[in-house]
Amino acid sequence: MQQTGRTWVVSASILGLCLLLGLAALGYQLGSSAIEYKQMDRVVTVKGLSEREYPADVVIWPIQFTEASNNLEALYASLERSTGMIRDFLESRGIASEDIGSSAPAINDRSAQTYSSGDEGQFRYTASQTVTVYSDEVDNVRELMQSLSALGKQGIVFTGGGYDAQVEYLFTRLNDVKPDMIEEATRKAREVAEKFAEDSDSRLGKIRNASQGQFSISPRDTNNPQIKQVRVVSTVEYYLAD
Repeated sequence: MQQTGRTWVVSASILGLCLLLGLAALGYQLGSSAIEYKQMDRVVTVKGLSEREYPADVVIWPIQFTEASNNLEALYASLERSTGMIRDFLESRGIASEDIGSSAPAINDRSAQTYSSGDEGQFRYTASQTVTVYSDEVDNVRELMQSLSALGKQGIVFTGGGYDAQVEYLFTRLNDVKPDMIEEATRKAREVAEKFAEDSDSRLGKIRNASQGQFSISPRDTNNPQIKQVRVVSTVEYYLAD
């Protein structure tokens, strides 16, 4: 009976020791995990910029002109004649016919306006029309812009002060340059992160999160709209470790 009691005490002691060791091991593991989690929670967020200049590869050139007459039929005939002259001029200088389009004329009847003063000597009808060049021959079109005065000497009255008559330059090869620019932006972001890690006595870990910003295309400056500035910013979040 006494032997049985001692055996029970020994068994209980061993069980208690095992429980104590188990709790200690569990506590160590939980503490280690907490430390590792805390280390994993250390991050740095950096941005990398890629910015390049490319020439525009498409030009949209609206050529707007006006005509005036007291006779509506004569006015339409004058519009057709001027449109034909502009087309001939463009095609003779290398612009493909399929790259030339024209809009419907906008006719203004002065007698139909309630605020008309009825002054004699004014034309009753005025009209404006636009011949538009849409071409990838950007340099050629830019040269033609300087020689349009030759048609003005033949009696065509050009107008170009309105917003709808502004020349537009496009860069359509964005998909061709995207991969290299994204790579460059990501590389620059990592260089910044590595410098930060070095200055803080840390090591740069894996990427926690990354996002690519929107590509933007804008004129380099107001005097050179045919040169486009393309830029993208990548944002990358890295883990830091001691």
